[in-house]
Amino acid sequence: MPKKVDHDERRNHLAEAAWRIIRRDGLEAVSVRNVAKEAGMSLGSLRHYFASQSELLAFSMRLVSERSYQRVEVFQYSGNPREDVERLIHELMPIDEERRAEAEVWLAFVGRAAADPAIQALKQEVHNGLYSGFCQMMEYLDAVNLLRQDLDLDREIKTLHALVDGLVVHSVIYPEMVTPEDMIMLISSHFDKLMV
Repeated sequence: MPKKVDHDERRNHLAEAAWRIIRRDGLEAVSVRNVAKEAGMSLGSLRHYFASQSELLAFSMRLVSERSYQRVEVFQYSGNPREDVERLIHELMPIDEERRAEAEVWLAFVGRAAADPAIQALKQEVHNGLYSGFCQMMEYLDAVNLLRQDLDLDREIKTLHALVDGLVVHSVIYPEMVTPEDMIMLISSHFDKLMV
């Protein structure tokens, strides 16, 4: 009886092979041949799942964002609004090896977005999704009367988004200077200034 193949699992396996190449050798080293070799598959098998390098790259990039969204979907709320919001933000930041890998790969893709319309479109989609998430977080804190009433909520949402993006970039580029502990502390410190 032939072995049943999980096609989603196989596609994820190939995307993760692309991630390893990106982290080790850079995005320019990702080719269908290199990914097939990294994944321990034949080139023909890879082409069964991805017809082109562009399709493989787009899937690999989308998988980064999907992993973050999956963590948020199964997030266990504590009932403490501030703690929950801070912990949700931590899910988006490279505070462990899995999230560091995602951040490194994401930033490599963002650097390529100007030259690839498919990647540009996905980058914009994820940016908009993150901004919407930050809006919901801040509006929630405001609705439960935890934010200072003198705040410009729109400006504070943009500030939070920029702070998180900046911490992610700095922690990837300068991991010895911006540690996971630093990121957690800086997010908490930022909320200290916003709370009543």
